[in-house]
Amino acid sequence: NCAQGYLIDKKTADKYDIKYYNDLKKPEIAKLFDLDNDGKADLTGCNAGWGCEGVIEYQLDAYKMRDVVEHNQGEYSALIADTIANYKTGKPILYYTWTPYWVSGKLVPGKDVVFLQVKESAHPSGNSTKLSNGADYGFNINNQKIAANASVVTKHKDIAKLFDIIKLDVNDVSGQN
Repeated sequence: NCAQGYLIDKKTADKYDIKYYNDLKKPEIAKLFDLDNDGKADLTGCNAGWGCEGVIEYQLDAYKMRDVVEHNQGEYSALIADTIANYKTGKPILYYTWTPYWVSGKLVPGKDVVFLQVKESAHPSGNSTKLSNGADYGFNINNQKIAANASVVTKHKDIAKLFDIIKLDVNDVSGQN
């Protein structure tokens, strides 16, 4: 359950009933996230060259969002630090991230922020990003697994058993990060 996608602050999502990335097509919704007064929602995005950059850029065209969303790029750590600072001052925020990652330890999904869904998959790979539960975040979902030296499994049965039964919440891993 390692998600990636677009997130907004929960307060704004609840107040304006924003559930989908596509909701930003409404100028009054996009304006909520307009930090530089150019009429477009400011999306804290990915560094140039990252895989997520390609998906975001592809989706800006596929969903016809270029007129309402500005993909702000640069050094992700600096951009996300500004996003967190804006959140702390009560400003609406729109950003891309992935889990687990330390950002989701500061802006906890489901508590502080919510993932936006997309109304239909649009991914450069052509693959569907829809989950078995019907949710679609527009990005592929990954799973993390424990990897260990084979000797650990054969020589330490107690540790091997722990690896078999342990379940970690992705938000706990993000908090640890």
